[in-house]
Amino acid sequence: MAELDEIIHQPLRLKIMAALNALPAATGLDFTRLKKLTGATDGNLGAHIETLAKAGYVTVAKAFVGKKPQTTVTATAAGRGAFARHVATLREIIAASAPEAD
Repeated sequence: MAELDEIIHQPLRLKIMAALNALPAATGLDFTRLKKLTGATDGNLGAHIETLAKAGYVTVAKAFVGKKPQTTVTATAAGRGAFARHVATLREIIAASAPEAD
């Protein structure tokens, strides 16, 4: 059985990656939307996004919309692959622990 990805396995990072992987490739979510989806605080969300970015799982783009800063987070191909492997491992764990039908 494959190992769980310790970077993704943390609950908030799992929520971030799940939200990003629900989108088409190369489509991101802005920080405010991710904050609402995950229920995280600004600081906590920022720290976890930074961890995912350092691992190469997400990219972070900062821009201004009018005079307001906007941060957009997008899953990378490596991040999507890592998420898919993590989900497959979770499914293996669940299947292995399910009682066998008689």
